[in-house]
Amino acid sequence: MSFSTIVGTVGVTLLLAAFFLHLFGFISQGRLYILLNIIGAGLSCYASVLIRYWPFVALEGCWVLVSVLGLAGKKRVTVD
Repeated sequence: MSFSTIVGTVGVTLLLAAFFLHLFGFISQGRLYILLNIIGAGLSCYASVLIRYWPFVALEGCWVLVSVLGLAGKKRVTVD
């Protein structure tokens, strides 16, 4: 298994874990959820750079940016 495949698999696993845990009520849409999204999307983006798949780089890069902005917003506003 190549390095890019390992990195991408870990990233996508984190994204899916965050989605599953939130969807079934194990975690709230708080800092942990956002951090899992940032790390997962970041790893997926990096793996996409390694294989030069630019559409996915754009998608995952935006996902990281929006998640970082969401994390910054959590410091100011709490949404229940």
